[in-house]
Amino acid sequence: MSPITTHILDTASGKPASNVPVILEMEREGDFEQIGQGVTDNDGRVKNLLAENHNLEAGIYRISFNTEKYYTDINKETFYPEANIVFKVVATDEHYHVPLLLSGFGYSTYRGS
Repeated sequence: MSPITTHILDTASGKPASNVPVILEMEREGDFEQIGQGVTDNDGRVKNLLAENHNLEAGIYRISFNTEKYYTDINKETFYPEANIVFKVVATDEHYHVPLLLSGFGYSTYRGS
C-alpha cells in the first residue's frame, strides 16, 4: 500500500464518492510536482497514490480532487470544482491517510489513521 492514501465520503448522501480523479504532488523549490495519481474505487478510496517501492520524503504535499467530475457524474451541482489539501510529512516511516469529507457546497479533512 502507498505510504499516502485517501478516501472521500460524500456527506450529503452518506456514501463513498467513487470515480474521482486524484493527483498527489510534492513541493519542490516552491512549485508542486506531480508524483502520483489515482481514481477513487467503489469504496471512495485510493490506496495506490504512490508506487509500492516509493521512498517517502519529508516535505509539503498536496492532494487535488476533481470534484467537478464526481458531481457531473451524479448529476448534481457543486460550488467547488476542485478540492485541494496541503499537508506536511515529517516522519517518513509513518503512513499518512488524508480523507476528504465532501458535499456540493463544502468540504473538510482530517488526518486519518
